[in-house]
Amino acid sequence: MIIGSISENKEIEKRISITPDIAKKYISNGFEILIEEGFASHINISDTEFTKEGCKIDKKENVLSKSDILLQLNLPDDSNFQNLKEGSILIGNFNSSNNHEKINKLNPKKISIFSLGLLPRITRAQSMDILSSQANLAGYKAVVDSFAIFKKAIPMMMTAAGTISAAKVLVVGAGVAGLQAIATAKRMGAIVFATDVRMASKEQVESLGGKFLVVEGSENLETEGGYAKETSEDFKKKQQDLLAETLKKIDIVICTALIPGKKAPQIINENMIKNMQPGSVIYDLAATQGGNAAYTEVDKIVEKNGVTIIGEKNILNKLPISSSSLYSKNLFNFVLNLYDIKTKKININIEDEIIDKTLLK
Repeated sequence: MIIGSISENKEIEKRISITPDIAKKYISNGFEILIEEGFASHINISDTEFTKEGCKIDKKENVLSKSDILLQLNLPDDSNFQNLKEGSILIGNFNSSNNHEKINKLNPKKISIFSLGLLPRITRAQSMDILSSQANLAGYKAVVDSFAIFKKAIPMMMTAAGTISAAKVLVVGAGVAGLQAIATAKRMGAIVFATDVRMASKEQVESLGGKFLVVEGSENLETEGGYAKETSEDFKKKQQDLLAETLKKIDIVICTALIPGKKAPQIINENMIKNMQPGSVIYDLAATQGGNAAYTEVDKIVEKNGVTIIGEKNILNKLPISSSSLYSKNLFNFVLNLYDIKTKKININIEDEIIDKTLLK
């Protein structure tokens, strides 16, 4: 059985779906690995490193036509659809709501499409959870980049010339990205505050040394799957009042609040930004879904009233080696869950919750 992968559009995606060390694991489990020429050269991994592990290199159209399982990050371009092998399996992170028409074009070829962004949040799926592995890195990198832009020192420094106060950081949304942002900011000496609609996050935030901002009369707004729910208008008003006062003394804000399948909630409005200290930084990881902050623009740095607002489309392009390493491991674990080692065949068992929830077609 052949597992293949072709290069992504490198202008928008620098991650890869198979690394040499993971290719070796696939091969040891009885698979053949086939990748496109120059597959990972942009992140300084040569074709030779893949061939040393037993991979085969070929042209893009041959990889598509020969692969029983194709591993990607995004859906291949329409121009590649005609080359896909009939009855093959396509696995990646495909936004089904935005790519509905493209996915339907694959129907005639009877291709099974799995999108790992739909994985259920159960213990057995943790090793396949691409959202968590990638969000972890995103939270870390957002803090590092924000600190690089901020024009003051981060930790408290006591010198003969005087004392420099520690920077104050607010993390909006205490999911995986938010918790990593809290941990990273604390390690670098910042004073960290955090807010989230899920009360279960309070203990996690405090365990990392952050101070959890509690909205008066708040309830636990968490779905059974562990995601945030939309809030009531009353909650939003109380949250805004709390944030408006808090933000007046905050230096750096890391926004990570998302609701799956919906526009990101705008939590920081124009008036809040107007009252922030000049020189403050907002890093909005929710930019591609509309942003948590007013004025956020995708892939732009906007300055309003002396506040710098950063909206990154794909922050993981700044950490392509680390993010590819984790993503490829997630895919490997998912493929093994589909694979019957004894018969060396794929078993799409829809009674398995992991398979059922991620199968698009």
